[in-house]
Amino acid sequence: MHVKQEIKIMKRIFVLFVILLAPCLTWAGTDNAEHQALKTANAWLVLVDSGDYGLSWENAATYFKMAVKKTQWEQTAKAVREPLGEVVTRSFKSATYAKSLPGAPDGKYVVIQFTSSFRHKADATETVTPILDKDGQWRVSGYYIK
Repeated sequence: MHVKQEIKIMKRIFVLFVILLAPCLTWAGTDNAEHQALKTANAWLVLVDSGDYGLSWENAATYFKMAVKKTQWEQTAKAVREPLGEVVTRSFKSATYAKSLPGAPDGKYVVIQFTSSFRHKADATETVTPILDKDGQWRVSGYYIK
């Protein structure tokens, strides 16, 4: 009987441990998602900064490519980015994990903001939104400069 009581106690301790640990695992998973999404955003911005808009489209999320044709993206990106001039500074501002965004299908997103300055625009906020794509890779699904 003594062994059965010990097993019951161990099971309760295990269940309590899992209950207490679950939020930590979720938080760690979100933290890792933000880290991976930030790496993706930075690599993608290198393409945009260099003016390789076609390659940035090719490396974008499926959702992005379905919403905007490659030629449209190249024309729009060129029209928006080139007047700003080259990037002078860009610093990480925030990253927020989200499962839904206005006007977008549900998914796993990280909305990343950078405080940036360009040669012809001293104060800007760039928002890059990677999504966990269908193949399990983070890819950019949105880009906005304010």
